Amino acid sequence: MKPDTPFARVPREQLPPELQAAWEASMALHGDTTFVEVAGNNPLMWQWYREDFYQKVFYSGRLDRRLVELVRLRLANVHGCAFCNRTDTLAALDAGVPQAQIDALGDYEQGPFSEAEKAALALADVMALTNPRGAVDRALYARCRAHFDDGELFELGMIMAVLCGMAKFIFAFDLVEKEDYCPFLPGGDATAAP
Repeated sequence: MKPDTPFARVPREQLPPELQAAWEASMALHGDTTFVEVAGNNPLMWQWYREDFYQKVFYSGRLDRRLVELVRLRLANVHGCAFCNRTDTLAALDAGVPQAQIDALGDYEQGPFSEAEKAALALADVMALTNPRGAVDRALYARCRAHFDDGELFELGMIMAVLCGMAKFIFAFDLVEKEDYCPFLPGGDATAAP
């Protein structure tokens, strides 16, 4: 479902150079540039998101890139963001995530994942917008702590929080294409699972 945002859209020729490059990439991959054109209303926020969140946190190297890509793609799958699913799949493949893992994300507990990856993916399910009552119980915390120290777990949780917050933002303002199963379609049930 194509986006229909209430935001003003800044035409490509009026965007700063970095957003023009993003516009081109978005058009090539998605055939839609709504998110980039809306970001043109506040290029400083775009810069913060790309540089401070992605470069300084998501891609910092403190957590394995494959792991954070798996978590991001799992959240995109659960949330039903078609835009994110396409982009995040390419990023996961680029990070070395095998196609077999991408294909098995829907049933990761039975899939070809390490125990650390399964624990992180279980945490993603708790953090997902579709799980509004989700909470990390002692069993999940212990499962995660078997693979991550508290600092890593805090960082992983913060990454997921920003990703989920961005998902809420893009769905609330209808900025991206959604999958047919997306529970955040107008009139959708946000507690339903795909």
